Amino acid sequence: MSIRFAGRGATGAIDVRMFDDLDAVARDAEGALDRMARPSLYDRIDWLRLTRAHVLPEAVPLIARAALGAGRCWLFLRAARGGRAEAYASWYTLRFAPVFAGPEALHAPLLGALARALRGRFSGIDLAPMAAASADLLIPAFAQQGWWAARSEATANWVAHTAGKDFAAYWAERPSRLRNTLRRKLRDSDLAIAIHERFDDAEWDAYEAVYRASWKPAEGSPDFLRALARAEGAAGTLRLGIARRAGVPVAAQFWTVEQGVATIHKLAHIETEKAGSPGTLLSEALFRHVLDRDQPRLVDFGTGDDGYKADWMDERRVLERVALHNLRSLGGIARAGHAMLKGGLRGG
Repeated sequence: MSIRFAGRGATGAIDVRMFDDLDAVARDAEGALDRMARPSLYDRIDWLRLTRAHVLPEAVPLIARAALGAGRCWLFLRAARGGRAEAYASWYTLRFAPVFAGPEALHAPLLGALARALRGRFSGIDLAPMAAASADLLIPAFAQQGWWAARSEATANWVAHTAGKDFAAYWAERPSRLRNTLRRKLRDSDLAIAIHERFDDAEWDAYEAVYRASWKPAEGSPDFLRALARAEGAAGTLRLGIARRAGVPVAAQFWTVEQGVATIHKLAHIETEKAGSPGTLLSEALFRHVLDRDQPRLVDFGTGDDGYKADWMDERRVLERVALHNLRSLGGIARAGHAMLKGGLRGG
């Protein structure tokens, strides 16, 4: 089902539609949300479909789209309790943002049109995890339409800047304690490491076996990850590393490499093997493989502020939670007032 609104922006009539059916979103987008058009994995219709099939099957999607000429803007939402909406995202979503196509000059007017249309449906909208640049663009557009925003830190994101660097150049910049540890562990290691660029069920079974025997909490949706790895393998972006000792998988990592960005989605090792540092050895092998073969400009260590990431990465970035409150609704006014009284929040 789609619901259509009409409005006007600074440069003409803006068409706004609300969708609760992902196939209808895809038809309306005419390829603009497909892999070839969207550099970010999390901005694609296929990501939404996998999320709906395996992670959020009961959630009601609400995809808001504004269009003006060649410009398009999408906001991927889902209905939540209390007359609110949330980002159509899960713990697998490493970045959430409004999605644009067309001239940059239209981004703010299109967001404003969405803000105006959503004002009649929700008392509030919660969005995370958002990069500061995305929040900086979204908040003023919504503020002009009667929304007030509270900003807070949602999580951290560590990255390494690797443009023009091979593995040797990258490795020379790592802390000496990491390089010395790796040197000692390599000397005594009997690991067999394989890195796969195509999906293989048996190798993915090995990944799952390591994860189940690791310190990590139970995987939220193993079927989602398997389906994602299969799709990325078919696209040639998968980098799956498996480390074995005496034929037994003891460490595993799931990366993707695309559009100049290498993303580390998941990693785990068997806790009883910790003394041999199989995770560290596998990380070194994957960084070497990816930097020398794929030559990305950036390595993204996903979300989370684990201490070890600082040794491998260059920069810590804050990802934000943006809580939008509709000041034309009683619920929105009440929640905005509560947020204003709380300490440590930035308002917009």
